[in-house]
Amino acid sequence: MTYTVATFYKFFSFADYAEKQGLLLEYCQNCHIKGTILLSLEGINGTIAGTDGGIEAVINYLRQDKRLADLEIKYSTASDIPFERIKIRLKREIVTLGIPEVKPSEEVGTYVTSEQWNDLIKDEETMVIDTRNSYEVDIGTFEGAINPTTHSFREFPDYVQQNLDPKKHKKIAMFCTGGIRCEKATSFLLKQGFSEVYHLKGGILKYLEEVPEKESLWQGECFVFDERVAVKHQLEIGSYEMCLGCGHPISETDKTSHKYEEGVSCPHCYDSLTPEKIARQREKQRQLLQKKKIQ
Repeated sequence: MTYTVATFYKFFSFADYAEKQGLLLEYCQNCHIKGTILLSLEGINGTIAGTDGGIEAVINYLRQDKRLADLEIKYSTASDIPFERIKIRLKREIVTLGIPEVKPSEEVGTYVTSEQWNDLIKDEETMVIDTRNSYEVDIGTFEGAINPTTHSFREFPDYVQQNLDPKKHKKIAMFCTGGIRCEKATSFLLKQGFSEVYHLKGGILKYLEEVPEKESLWQGECFVFDERVAVKHQLEIGSYEMCLGCGHPISETDKTSHKYEEGVSCPHCYDSLTPEKIARQREKQRQLLQKKKIQ
């Protein structure tokens, strides 16, 4: 059976967000939907999966709120539901930057469609920046893009302060997985005095969906925050798995390392794991394998 995966977000003034949590949770449960939806004063951000009918029902339910009538959805498919349960969480921010005065609902950079993106990043005057975290960039990025080597989006403002100058860097193009981080990143840069700031509309996922592989400037795979781990062009499931010890994507080469133990460790976390952590992970893996046998 094939399931539908829907990803969406929108920045808007959401003063009553806490009141929506219980109602939305109940509706998703009734539609047998799994995934995570974040609600915040600044908006909504979610990735959910289920049957076509279930997903359609939830999207229609969300759009009954006039503020979400124009909610844009990115769809993909999966052979298994890539989530264990449904979670509706209340957060300070739907994507954490830690600077409250940055408000994408009021000001963002210039959107660039997938069709326009190649021409923009081929321009020698354009500085192309990947706003994702290092472990995401490691498995795929756009040709010629700069990796800020951040471990969380909270570090991005520091990268900007230390490496970018509005007087020197006149034309900046940024991208991320689905577009949400770039909404805040471009808003932040505009507040810092940068005037010509662009971002990829719909993010990497929309680009991989719309741009033919033979015309693509994307190299590698795109990390996604669910059990698919990574996707390729046309949003086909990629070749990576996820280390259950640290959450880092792992390749077939990583699995040949002596530091790899299924469900326990990989070359990215082996040296930092304590004996206690290893013991806990081994017990979790034992329980997981036992559960699979019963099923």
